[in-house]
Amino acid sequence: MCPTPTPAGRHWDGSPRATRRPRPLRVAGTSPSRLLRVGQSRCCRQCGNRIDLYQCTDQRPIALHPAELAAADVSESSRWHLSGGIAHPHGDGSAWCRIPHALLCPRRTLTCRTAPGLEVIRRQLAVRTRRMIDTGVFTPAPATSTSTQPATVADADTGEPDRPVVQILLCRYLAEHPLNDLRCVAQTRYRHRCTHTVPAPNGPTGTWRLLPATTQHGQLALPDGLMAVYDLGKLPYSEQLRWRAQRCPAHATASGAAELALAGWQPFDPLLHAAHIHTRLPHSQARWQGRG
Repeated sequence: MCPTPTPAGRHWDGSPRATRRPRPLRVAGTSPSRLLRVGQSRCCRQCGNRIDLYQCTDQRPIALHPAELAAADVSESSRWHLSGGIAHPHGDGSAWCRIPHALLCPRRTLTCRTAPGLEVIRRQLAVRTRRMIDTGVFTPAPATSTSTQPATVADADTGEPDRPVVQILLCRYLAEHPLNDLRCVAQTRYRHRCTHTVPAPNGPTGTWRLLPATTQHGQLALPDGLMAVYDLGKLPYSEQLRWRAQRCPAHATASGAAELALAGWQPFDPLLHAAHIHTRLPHSQARWQGRG
């Protein structure tokens, strides 16, 4: 007696087998944000818990708690809502809202009292952080200096700054990494993040200059006067847009390519970012100027 083989696409009992085809992720052309949802989640460097990164209307990134909370348990000043991938610092009129992770991070000291419901979530995150530390899954980031004094000639870096100040389209931004480590944020066709860097190997580059320590026209300069700025003002308009979008030359014109990470630019503020002000040009400025 020969057994009857199971037809393709069905289980052994003859029931149909559901097959799920992977669907490519696409971003609508009218979306204010080109960032894919898969690129917004990461872990907090202080406590190791999951956070969701979004851009605000002023292009500043903000870390939000991944779950929605009842708006009644959150003060009005701490309510956030999402619209088109952009975070807005107020409620949207619904019974639910998002909250910044800084208000729930167990390794941060709060200066104000919170609702009992938020304290419960904060204790749960603290227990999870302790469990990850005990099992070796997470190692807290070392404490960084919180000094707000600008760097002087005596303590200035011998090379390029770890977080340089870059001037793009007459606006200054604080970079997240050194210039050579600025990685393209676009998604490749293999659904991985591009491995190329923003500075083109054979393309035009900017120039290190000593400019007044101001952020916008009309603001008063700091008493120290000048600061080292990597100026891209002499580059073409399209090239400056590419730098601000943090894309490599291959993905500069690829409008359909989504982003797997937020651009690491922060609008520079001489008071908030005084620790990153350098009053002397880096020794490697000749290399950058020679490539321009």
